[in-house]
Amino acid sequence: MSDSEKQSSKKPAESFGDMFEAFGAALGQIFNDPELKAKAKDFGHSAAESAKTFAGRFKDEEVKAKFRDVGKAAEDFGKSIADSFKSSKDTGKKS
Repeated sequence: MSDSEKQSSKKPAESFGDMFEAFGAALGQIFNDPELKAKAKDFGHSAAESAKTFAGRFKDEEVKAKFRDVGKAAEDFGKSIADSFKSSKDTGKKS
């Protein structure tokens, strides 16, 4: 099974927890700070455990709608970060 097939077969709660673990790990690497890496790792594990706790709620229509909003906000954040790096690269300056 490929990585994309594995990811598409994951339950929303698993994907949610994985997202926070990856986010925490990325922040630790970006700032290259051992203390931040440890805190980010703890945050990721905590978020993953919390996701398991409310996994059943992902089926509620109201919750689905709210997570669509969360997804949109995450997408907007990602575009903003990407645009920020594009602007820095275009001008040759670091942000």
